[in-house]
Amino acid sequence: MHYWLMKSEPDEYSIDDLERDGVEMWDGVRNYQARNFMRDEMKVGDTVFFYHSNTKRVGIYGLAEVASRPYPDPTAFDKNDKHFDPRSKREDPTWYLVDVRFKQKFEHPITLEQMKQDKKLEGFRLLAKGNRLSVFPTEERYAKHILSLV
Repeated sequence: MHYWLMKSEPDEYSIDDLERDGVEMWDGVRNYQARNFMRDEMKVGDTVFFYHSNTKRVGIYGLAEVASRPYPDPTAFDKNDKHFDPRSKREDPTWYLVDVRFKQKFEHPITLEQMKQDKKLEGFRLLAKGNRLSVFPTEERYAKHILSLV
């Protein structure tokens, strides 16, 4: 099993939305490296840390799991969707996604500030300067420590 961190702005799609929906496609990723992680490396059952960005209390709000194999992102083909990409073709898709399934909402988020001050998280990719990826792998040692903070 692998661990992943997936970022979402809560006004776009929140942990509460995922809890309500149960399973949802993680659409709209338009970064090649993040796409490659989802397309090439994610496996059904992998653990996902659900991270809220662009909010007062930035941090990890809960857990999800990868619920599907990767498949082409249908929003890339929909001219009425904000994630439409005219270069992506159904016969040769550019963008892929996975479905995620709600697992747990934390009673209290593990905030970015809390993680920055935790010596055991030194080197964690989320805390690296310039890290802008919305989807990335999380090393097992960091994942296990984060889980111990819940």
